[in-house]
Amino acid sequence: MNPLEHQAQLPDLFLTRREWLARFGMGMGAVGLGAMFGDEACAAAAANDLNPLAPKNPHFPAKAKRVIHIFAQGAPSHVDTWDPKPALTKNDGKSISGGNGVAFGSPFKFTPQGRSGIEFSEVFPNLAKHADSMAVVRSLHTDIPAHDVATVFMNTGSLRLAKPSLGAWTLYGLGTENQNMPGFISLRPGGGAPGGAQNYQSAFLPGIFQGSSINTQAQSVDQMIENIRNNYLAPKEQRRQLDLVHQLNAIHSQNLQKDAQLEARIESFEMAYKMQTAATDAFDISKEPENIRSIYGSSAQGKQLLIARRLVERGVRFVQVWASGWDHHNDLADRLRQKAGEIDGPAAALLTDLKQRGMLDNTLVIWGGEFGRKPTRDKNGNDDPGRDHNNRAFSHWLAGGGVKGGTVWGATDEFGAMAVKDKVHVHDYHATLLALMGFDHEKLTYRYNGRDFRLTDNFGKVVKGIIA
Repeated sequence: MNPLEHQAQLPDLFLTRREWLARFGMGMGAVGLGAMFGDEACAAAAANDLNPLAPKNPHFPAKAKRVIHIFAQGAPSHVDTWDPKPALTKNDGKSISGGNGVAFGSPFKFTPQGRSGIEFSEVFPNLAKHADSMAVVRSLHTDIPAHDVATVFMNTGSLRLAKPSLGAWTLYGLGTENQNMPGFISLRPGGGAPGGAQNYQSAFLPGIFQGSSINTQAQSVDQMIENIRNNYLAPKEQRRQLDLVHQLNAIHSQNLQKDAQLEARIESFEMAYKMQTAATDAFDISKEPENIRSIYGSSAQGKQLLIARRLVERGVRFVQVWASGWDHHNDLADRLRQKAGEIDGPAAALLTDLKQRGMLDNTLVIWGGEFGRKPTRDKNGNDDPGRDHNNRAFSHWLAGGGVKGGTVWGATDEFGAMAVKDKVHVHDYHATLLALMGFDHEKLTYRYNGRDFRLTDNFGKVVKGIIA
């Protein structure tokens, strides 16, 4: 017996008999489908399969083509920002019914702004100029008043199971308009986003839909995006290397089988290569004219929002901007004013900038936190009071793509303790955001473990009153 005759030969490594039979049977079906649908349909299906980030059409036409989500983590006090309560001020220092404490009237004045007359807190003088472009939702409520849990819930719609974030669902549904950049980018203020990566995760969606976390406190682009450059190969050699990987993968797909995980890994290599040029340009705000940089200001928040505008301008689908520091259990009068001052000018500049570029009509801008604050003084015995957590009432504002400007939706009780009129749960809010992007939230699903999952879990109602 010749041992060489029993060694595996190269052709045998590419196709087993079982694989051949499976491919033969499926191949005959594919021939029939090809005749039914035609070459163009097959080519389109193949292209979409190879590039999950290719632009896609939503369920119905919508104006919001991209999103900038400014997440005010820490839970801003709604009764000091967007929900004026004269009765609370009138009863300052007194026990109030159902308040479980002493009333704490807001130290800030509210005045009507714009033609719509929306009442703005004095801490937002620049944003007040955009009153007629904004919709304020005053009747939001959530399930649990704990920061990390409520933050993840606001970003993913889930309290327990790890689920995809709003940005990941958006990218999954719409794809991206720039194949040289990630379609979902999370701009964090250094040290990671509060609550962790689960706030911009893709969970059971393919990994290519996960948000790319960027440290905007870094001084250079190379520091913002770790490992973006290859320190050992020049771009020309990297290109040759990637081309070889693509060729080997084509042989593997043709002779063995197409591997989704392998395809995703190769696409991530390709994206990293492309980003070496595209990202360097997008994150370099020094390329902006001085008059534009000046309106955003030189603060960390201004830098984040200017980068956000540059990203969406280049086709990035979803940009999340972390603006933490709103947890004011004491010294609210000074700390909230300072925090509001950090976002007021840059956010107003963002709206102005988008509007003058003709981008605001199709860019959805969102601001808000994970829950609200109580109308009573925090029980910390401090002479400079703040407010404790409140999951039963809080406010967000929206502007741009598809939003009915100059609108106030919903209401809380006379002290701001709970939402009482046109209540909006987190699932309702998510359903509305998806509707602004052209999606029926019940139909944007992904099958996982035998079940069709969606961002809004098992319920959610679109708030049509804030959609233009």
